[in-house]
Parts: sequence; C-alpha cells; structure tokens
Amino acid sequence: MLQIGEFSNICQVSVKTLHHYDKIGLLTPAEVDSLTGYRYYQPEQIDTMNYIQRLKRYGFSLEEIQNILGISDNSILRSVLRRQKEKLKFKQREMAIVLNELQTHISVFERTGDIMTYQKSYTIEVKNSPALYVLANRAMMGVDEFGKYYGTLFERVPKEQVTPTGLNGARYHDKEFNHESSDVEVFIEIREKDKADMLMESCECAMTVHHGGYSTLSEAYGAIVTWIIENGYEIAGAPFDLYIKTQFDSLSPEDWETEVYFPIRKK
Repeated sequence: MLQIGEFSNICQVSVKTLHHYDKIGLLTPAEVDSLTGYRYYQPEQIDTMNYIQRLKRYGFSLEEIQNILGISDNSILRSVLRRQKEKLKFKQREMAIVLNELQTHISVFERTGDIMTYQKSYTIEVKNSPALYVLANRAMMGVDEFGKYYGTLFERVPKEQVTPTGLNGARYHDKEFNHESSDVEVFIEIREKDKADMLMESCECAMTVHHGGYSTLSEAYGAIVTWIIENGYEIAGAPFDLYIKTQFDSLSPEDWETEVYFPIRKK
C-alpha cells in the first residue's frame, strides 16, 4: 500500500485535497492506522484519482463527480459526458465572443484614450415602437431558459396554423434584474391578427440599436437610461428587445443586431 504522501506525489494532488476528498466521501483511504492516523491507499486507487482529476478538468463539480463514480451503466455515462461536451462547446463559443469584444475594446481605447467609449457609441432616438400581433409566453425564467420558452411558442405555430414574420423579442417586467429568475415575456410576431395572444401596441419609446452579443446588452440599456434622465423623460412601461439580426441569419455574434425600446413620457 501507499502512504498518503506517496499517493499525493504520484497523483500530483495535495495531501490537503486528499483529506478533503476523504472528508466528503469522494475518495477514502483503503486503510487508516488506528494508532497513528496515517492514511494508506491501494495502487488501484491511482486510476480512480486520475479519473477524478480528469472529470474535474471537464468542468464537473465534486458533487457531480461523486454521482458519476456511482454510475455503472455505460449508456448513462456516455450521456453524461456528451452533455458536458455540449456545455463546454457553449462556453467555448461564449469565450470566443468575449475575446472578440475585448480586442475591439482595446482597439477603440488605443484609438480614443477613453476606456468607456463603448457605452458612448449608442445613438438614442425617440420613436414609436411598431405595433405587433404576437404569440407570447410570460414566466419567471432565467436568461439561459429563453430558448426553452421560445420553443413552446414555435411548437404552437403549426398547431395553430399561424405564420411567424421572423421578428422575435423579449419584454422585461421586473424592476430588478435576476439572471436566474426574472419576470420575462418572450414573444414572436405573427401575421394572423385574429390568432394572436395579444397586440403589443405602439408607444413612444427611447430606442437604440445594439450590435453584438447579448451579454453586452446592458451597455445599451445603460446608454438609454442615462439619456432618459438627462433629457427630462421617465420610463413609462416595461422595456423590450426586438431581435433583428441573429445567429439564425448565419451571422457571427459581432454582426447580431438588437433594437432596444424603453417606453417613455415627459416628466
């Protein structure tokens, strides 16, 4: 058997980590000396430790790893690993977007000397929003759940024999933003007025166009709210986005286009 120090050295993991894994029941020593308290590991536990380390690199939490170690069905294991692969691919795409944003930010900063130029690049205008006949789905949802709720809307399209125009959006009813759970209404515009869930009536809005991924939409919101305050208006309803150009147009994130509307009235 191997003493904990030897096992630590072979597996390239600290003794402190091994103590923690023992404490949570992730990897317990094969034997503990009742007199000295020394921990000993069997050579075959090296494979288990390396498996744990690999799963950590794949992004699984220790709790998830503990569950995985208890799975003996290969088909279930394949499903778990494939799901994690998709998560990592999604994160990889997100990181590519962030890297592109960072490079653009650096380039603009080097050219202008203003670290916050990105938020000053928005043109705000007062205009009436379009009147939209829509299918809508309002719920407490997290940002990552938008796709699921849009999915239920598109499932209705063939069932109810309606024709989407291709214009989709989201309206935000909460006064406070919560990434995990906010009062959001996703909607798709349809041509058949008599089959719509509702009419989103036209209203006077402060509006701007955001170019790029959705992770930086807050910059457009910030620019609009600042403009509203500085120009003697107040917010008069739930703000909403209209997705004009998206990934479904086979465009890269920097070419996505979102119109942002904040209903307003003069103070």
